[in-house]
Amino acid sequence: MDEPEALVDALLAARSGAGFERSEVRVVRAPARVNLMGDHTDYNDGFALPAAINLALEIACVAASDRIVDLELAATGEHGIVDLDAIGPRQGTCLDYVAGTAWALAEAESSIAGFRGLLRSTIPTGAGLSSSAAIELAVAWALSGPDGPSLAPMTLVRTAQRAENAYVGVMSGVMDQFAVAMGRAGMALHLDCRTLAWRPVPIPTDLEIVVCHSGTPRRLQTSAYNDRRAECFRAAREIAAREPGVEALRDVDLGMLERHRARLDEVAYARALHIVTENDRVMATETALETGDLEGLRRIFAASHASLRDQFEVSSVALDTLVEIAMATPGVVAARLTGAGFGGCTVNLVERGRSDELRRALARSYEARTGFEASVYVVDAADGAGIAWPPP
Repeated sequence: MDEPEALVDALLAARSGAGFERSEVRVVRAPARVNLMGDHTDYNDGFALPAAINLALEIACVAASDRIVDLELAATGEHGIVDLDAIGPRQGTCLDYVAGTAWALAEAESSIAGFRGLLRSTIPTGAGLSSSAAIELAVAWALSGPDGPSLAPMTLVRTAQRAENAYVGVMSGVMDQFAVAMGRAGMALHLDCRTLAWRPVPIPTDLEIVVCHSGTPRRLQTSAYNDRRAECFRAAREIAAREPGVEALRDVDLGMLERHRARLDEVAYARALHIVTENDRVMATETALETGDLEGLRRIFAASHASLRDQFEVSSVALDTLVEIAMATPGVVAARLTGAGFGGCTVNLVERGRSDELRRALARSYEARTGFEASVYVVDAADGAGIAWPPP
């Protein structure tokens, strides 16, 4: 991404008649996130291992004297306006994330104010890299003035999640907003989605993260995401009726699941099997990263992808093909789909300096096999949302 100061220049040029002074402008930034392990575990009170990455969304903004948010998209020149005193129902556009964040912050009694802003992003939309959470966190910082949000960090995370759940209508778990808000450079983040306890997990410096976009978009509002959530809850309710202390699939181990298999319908069992084993894979991935166990990472990622494909049924021909090509490419340590699925991306751990081999392998055969064109992003784990300009 260009330096934040270039976005300041672009805002001043776009609003040249507004009389803005350069000293009035702030740039707020929120990163994308990729999930190394633990997909669909978050809304089951489980464990996840995401990382914020250096694809990012930035807003250059100037505080307004009124209660209006006027936001322009740098890529298209489109404007969106939200009246903070008259936030209506969602409209089915990306502006819903702006309105929803303002609504949720107001509900949390956090002070907000209008602004004029210019937004640019290097996060591919529909890729499963939490562009929605990045909008929510960047907007939260833009609405909150020069000192940033007044809420405690985890309260801000929950408030951004509430914007997505209660306003936008996507019943996501807390992982996305957590990773975008709390990212640490060079680190994955181990998150307990029930207690919100977390710890940083160093990513070995001889590995790089490579995200491969399948070229097929992921749209949670129109996908079966909410259905998967309901199926998991159905399995948990059936088991909880006979197992004291079970509140979510987080509390179920493999032995318990097998004891109650006959009481579960085939779909509920399959969904629960993924969640129970995926929670174990989060712990195993953390250990493998800490010990540099590359063969272990390969096995764990392969098992996760197979489970997401066969038990949770959120993969696709395109995603499966990306993983197959990656795992046949020298230098690729591990590969799996990442995020909710239903299109979007894979995450690959690659020996540092060998990502071009994966890029070439995909160029040779992916489009011919799927009809889609893959995009490849070599990324680093990055810090979470905050002020990018002026420098401290």
